[in-house]
Amino acid sequence: MAVASLSTISVRWPCSSPATPRRSSPAPPSVPTAGSGWPREERNGSVSAAATESRLSGRTAIVTGAGQGVGLGIAHAFAAAGANVVIAARRAETGEPAAGEIRARGGSATCIVTDVTSRSDMEACVAATVNQYGSLEIMVHNAFRGGTGHRFEDATLDLWEQNSRSAVWGSYYSAVLAFPHLQRAGSQGRLILLTSPAGVEGSVNIPMYSAVKAAQRAMTKSLSKEWGPLGITVNAIAPVAQTPALAGAFAENPVLKERVEARASLRRIGDPERDIGGVAVFLASEEGGYVTGQTIVCDGGSFMGL
Repeated sequence: MAVASLSTISVRWPCSSPATPRRSSPAPPSVPTAGSGWPREERNGSVSAAATESRLSGRTAIVTGAGQGVGLGIAHAFAAAGANVVIAARRAETGEPAAGEIRARGGSATCIVTDVTSRSDMEACVAATVNQYGSLEIMVHNAFRGGTGHRFEDATLDLWEQNSRSAVWGSYYSAVLAFPHLQRAGSQGRLILLTSPAGVEGSVNIPMYSAVKAAQRAMTKSLSKEWGPLGITVNAIAPVAQTPALAGAFAENPVLKERVEARASLRRIGDPERDIGGVAVFLASEEGGYVTGQTIVCDGGSFMGL
């Protein structure tokens, strides 16, 4: 499935100017304390706040590509677990409503419009996060924007670059710019990269996507070895979950949905918040503190040989 070309945009500050640090308060005055008012009733496909709302209390997380799909699901799960969440989204029209959803459910969330392929954007995002909340314990790189659905012999250098910029460069910027703050967080420091089963076993017609996702998996292993002595854990999640892109593909080809569901042992497709977000919360929490260097394949039993 082809995806539009990358475009570089500037970081915008919808909530406040980055020139005015706001260290005196852990969250904007209009944002309730994370977890304090999260709905107690479980929705189908959501994380139960009663069970999770204190697991990440007092911690701050940046989630890239959190305006929709898996990133949004992880952002909701983090907020339900008590974290302050920064939604680093490429477009305000997706990022702002996503942050609003979290605040409406009683969570702490801010949107910073950020292009993950731009180092200056990522630097500004990290700086603004620390200025607003005082710390950064968790960095999640989920954003991906590149060309897919091309056979290897038809792939152009531009398509390779598009895939590499968001997946590999974005992972690098996320890791290297968050590192000083994760190091300061010590045993609470977490880096989580979103990869794919395709990065483990490969897949037909998406050689570029498979390659850059494999690179993220290798980066996870390498950084876990480098940063382990500092107490920082580095892990990857390889999900199969409902996303807007997948929903569009299913709408075009209903048989595809049946095939994807049939391949999974659980006969369903993962929910971004409950299924993928739940794994991310575990990895970010104290309970996940002894897990590092791993790629957690969260796919309902679709790829058991990985």
